[in-house]
Amino acid sequence: MRDDVRDWIALSLTRGIGPMTAQKVLKRFGFPGAVFRANRQQFEGVGLPEDTREAILNQEGYREADAQLLWLQQHGASAITIQDAEYPLHLREIPDPPIVLYFKGDLTSALEQPCVAIVGARHCSTYGQNAATRLARDLTTHGVTVVSGLARGIDTAAHQGAIEARGSTIAVMGTGLDERYPKENSKLAETILDYGALVTEFPVQKPPLPQNFPYRNRIISGLCRGVVVVEASERSGSLITARMAMEQNREVFAVPGNITSAKSIGPNRLIQDGAKLVLDWQDVVAEFSYDLQRQLRQVDETPGDLIKARADLASLTEDERQLFGLIGLDEPVHIDVLLVQSKLNQPRLVNALFQLELKDRIHQLPGKLYVRKL
Repeated sequence: MRDDVRDWIALSLTRGIGPMTAQKVLKRFGFPGAVFRANRQQFEGVGLPEDTREAILNQEGYREADAQLLWLQQHGASAITIQDAEYPLHLREIPDPPIVLYFKGDLTSALEQPCVAIVGARHCSTYGQNAATRLARDLTTHGVTVVSGLARGIDTAAHQGAIEARGSTIAVMGTGLDERYPKENSKLAETILDYGALVTEFPVQKPPLPQNFPYRNRIISGLCRGVVVVEASERSGSLITARMAMEQNREVFAVPGNITSAKSIGPNRLIQDGAKLVLDWQDVVAEFSYDLQRQLRQVDETPGDLIKARADLASLTEDERQLFGLIGLDEPVHIDVLLVQSKLNQPRLVNALFQLELKDRIHQLPGKLYVRKL
């Protein structure tokens, strides 16, 4: 880290200093060290509230900055300032970029690839989960970094899809790096470190306050060339991300959904308003420049892949193949329905379902419901 990172962190943590105010004082003084060396008269005409001026003059931010730097050092994390060459290029272009980003993992490598955000409902359907997983998997397979917010639902599916493809993913957090929110995604967050990075503008010991998440959404869209909305209700936070993407002159994509589902209102409305309808990963990268498309990784399905897929199906027993044919990707099927439709007795049915789970072909949901795995 640069020698003056302490000054940058101190400024960002000073009372009353947000991204826009930071731009104002930096425009006047040039760099954070000069801000803290200024006297009271030099702040005249800058337009800062009195308590913010006093906080700067008393250099209140340095005490907390030292605590942040100590934590970063102890936990193998880093801070990057808006003046660093490594600062994300696209994020620097938005109207209110954070002057300091905290991160853990390999952010540089993740940003070397074009970034696309996949966001959506926390309480998503199986259809939405599958769509997000497949898109993330296919995009990362072809050399795109998938960005999302580590939330439940669509965000989780997007990160997991990228990881399944051994691709690159970035999680933008609404807390400090010391928090894992939601708690059930703690293991996922640690796995992401092997495939990309955790990123936040919030210091450590910043809890998951509700107001943090709409604020962090501008970073999700700001890092990316476009945002894909998979499922979202009419008042979803994902639509805030989509709106911010439009304001930042980013591409907005939407996966269409069932018109009778409340979770489909958001993406379907976005399509009505001009967002590009997405059916597969190619619909997303089609909006990239020609040069960028040429840089993407070419992955073709070879006859060998097709032979392997058929061999996998052939390896199933007759009972397993029968049940596999009755279980779809999007609509979960209850075990009682499978019992009736398959005409298998209960011991054979339970054994076949268990074997299909072991072979990673199906997934059991709460309530004895089953869906295929992608």
